[in-house]
Amino acid sequence: MIKPSPSDLIKSSVRSIAKNKGRTLLTSLGIIIGVTSVILLTSIGNGLKKYVSDQFESLGSNVVYIVPGKVFNDEGGFSNTESFVTLTFDDKDISKISRQFKNDLVIPSTQLAVDVKAGDKIKKGRSLIGTTPEYGPANNSVPKETNGRWFTQEETDKNSKVAVLGNKIAQDLFGSVNPLGKKIIVKGKNLKVIGVVDKKGSTFGGPSLDDHIYTTIGTVQNITGNSDINTIQVKIKDKSLINKTKTDLEKLLLDRYEKDTFSVFDSSQLLSSINSIIGTLTIALTGIAAISLVVGGIGIMNIMLVTVSERTKEIGLRKAIGAYPRAILVQFLIEAIILSALGGFIGVVLGALGTLAINQFFPAQITPGSIILAFGVSSLVGVIFGVAPARKASKLSPIEALRYE
Repeated sequence: MIKPSPSDLIKSSVRSIAKNKGRTLLTSLGIIIGVTSVILLTSIGNGLKKYVSDQFESLGSNVVYIVPGKVFNDEGGFSNTESFVTLTFDDKDISKISRQFKNDLVIPSTQLAVDVKAGDKIKKGRSLIGTTPEYGPANNSVPKETNGRWFTQEETDKNSKVAVLGNKIAQDLFGSVNPLGKKIIVKGKNLKVIGVVDKKGSTFGGPSLDDHIYTTIGTVQNITGNSDINTIQVKIKDKSLINKTKTDLEKLLLDRYEKDTFSVFDSSQLLSSINSIIGTLTIALTGIAAISLVVGGIGIMNIMLVTVSERTKEIGLRKAIGAYPRAILVQFLIEAIILSALGGFIGVVLGALGTLAINQFFPAQITPGSIILAFGVSSLVGVIFGVAPARKASKLSPIEALRYE
């Protein structure tokens, strides 16, 4: 009996595959498409998670938010929009919270959509946020020294008509002209621009922060004609006290409001819910893309079965001169693995190049884990779908094989 070495089997397998390069490429096409799709989708999912995390970091840390409506359901996910109610807070809430949390910053804000005008330019539906001097530092929105400043406590007390612009709205209204000291008109009131915030982008897929206009809370309340407050932020000094603070705030507000009419949460809670949604969506889309790997595996099995039929005489001759059935099984299995691994390698390269291209327009991040997973699964597909043709080849009768036409 002839017992070839593993290296001989590999060399023989490579020679057999190299004889028909066109067939080899077409056979691996399903694997190539599957691996490329899996890598692209996981890269987009990873990039989106990182983008969302970066956005939360840009908003500031150790902040507890109090907003109207029930944001989260009992399972920790987002509630349906039907759960939201019309509710606003007021100065009584701010005073009550400030008395209990003396060592922390309590930051009220109120927001409305407005049309803003500067010269002959008008931008519709921009967010005007009225707040306090602490809002800027707590949300990383203080302009750099070269771009002006945030408004002061004195300006807040006097309801001074000053404005800090987001990066995009400043460019839309003033272009390349320095907006500092210029006037904008909001709801018939002239606001003096005293600062421009650096570019921040959007928050978790929502409206762009760069379109926001910030002013004193009294100015916005004068525009609306009431003292309503839409959001309350509590900036905590000690991060370890965030959960306790949330619990205490809920108890405090339950004295005035029903349980499901408001929500108290921190950024990590919101981030966790968003990442959970992104993760589930990524897994679902990746699973759909992975179907291509199964289709590719079936293609490899079909071609390998055809190859066994084409090489029946060769198999019979090798068996007649003493080749072990196991050696024949291993060789055909190696050929199937090489076909799937080759497709996996090409798919990884295309997936990496595709991720680089997508990242120019949309957040995408390729990870070593996704490469290893995609390449490993593609090789495993070769093993699984290569077994049947390899077994068929190893079980051929030498006499029947030699007589095969």
